Amino acid sequence: MVVWLIVGLGLLVGGGEALVRGASRLATSFGISPLVVGLTVVAFGTSSPELAVSLQAALDGRADLAVGNVVGSNIFNVLFILGLSALIVPLAVQSQLVRFDVPIMIGVSIVVLVLGWGGEIGRLEGAVLFAGLLAYTLFLIRAGRREAPSAPEDEDKHPSGKEWIKDIGWIVAGLVLLVFGSRLLVSAAVAIARGLGISELIIGLTIVAAGTSLPEVAASLIAAWRGERDIAVGNVVGSNIFNILGVLGLSGLVSPSPLTVAAPAVRFDVPVMVAVAVACLPILYTGKEIARWEGGLFLAYYAAYTLYLILAAVQHDSLPAFSSTMTLFVLPITAVTLLVLWWRDRRAGPAV
Repeated sequence: MVVWLIVGLGLLVGGGEALVRGASRLATSFGISPLVVGLTVVAFGTSSPELAVSLQAALDGRADLAVGNVVGSNIFNVLFILGLSALIVPLAVQSQLVRFDVPIMIGVSIVVLVLGWGGEIGRLEGAVLFAGLLAYTLFLIRAGRREAPSAPEDEDKHPSGKEWIKDIGWIVAGLVLLVFGSRLLVSAAVAIARGLGISELIIGLTIVAAGTSLPEVAASLIAAWRGERDIAVGNVVGSNIFNILGVLGLSGLVSPSPLTVAAPAVRFDVPVMVAVAVACLPILYTGKEIARWEGGLFLAYYAAYTLYLILAAVQHDSLPAFSSTMTLFVLPITAVTLLVLWWRDRRAGPAV
């Protein structure tokens, strides 16, 4: 089953890459600005593995895997991908991300927490979430077309008929790979979870979440390495918004029964997702960048989060001490540090 898990992950990565390649070219041909392409086409395309896996899990009646994949991917995207990208180069961002897109990410994360306390996500909730994605995407596209510079001299460079067919071919090939990859990944993950006695929620929060986020890892790391810092950050923020509004919304729509949100996820994992989304705002606000030390802090927190999940899964004796240390010492110090940085930046003058 481990072999099938690896094969499934490989198909998802390849499918996501093919889908992004074809969709990016088509979007660019419509005159959409690069930043908006990063926030929508690239971000949504790299989230296509999460969509495929969660939809398949929802159709199979595996709500824990469908919800855990979304929550775990969002935590992974912020703490691991942004953290690792910031270690490569400090991630300076445009003010739009700080003023609009990050608050949207925080808002939709809180919506998941509210829905989680209700216990389930039905078709009505799924429809509302997906409608929110359509509104968000439409706003970005309209704003991007207004801001995109006109270039009439490049009109003859629009894709030819063969190029359109080629791009559509990449999209179709990507979708096929995603469907087969998601089936393999879900089946293998469930089998491994049962064999090890680990809940499907934990598997969804860790192995599946990290595996389906590999396209985001590649896109953001390459963007950071090439100096495309807006794309590196925008890809993560856009992916998180899509995961909640698109992946969770569509999963709720297609699921034969309402998606139940497990009580452990509501008490711990979903609040962690909200917390890491909120943490982005002061970090990005202070100087409009994620510094290397902040990236290292993100990575350390992801390691701590993963360690907590492992200790909780095996009910290790050190779990209470670990939880107390994080709750009473590490988290308060981090919160105070971020508040001090925000206060100093406010005194120095607005950054945006």
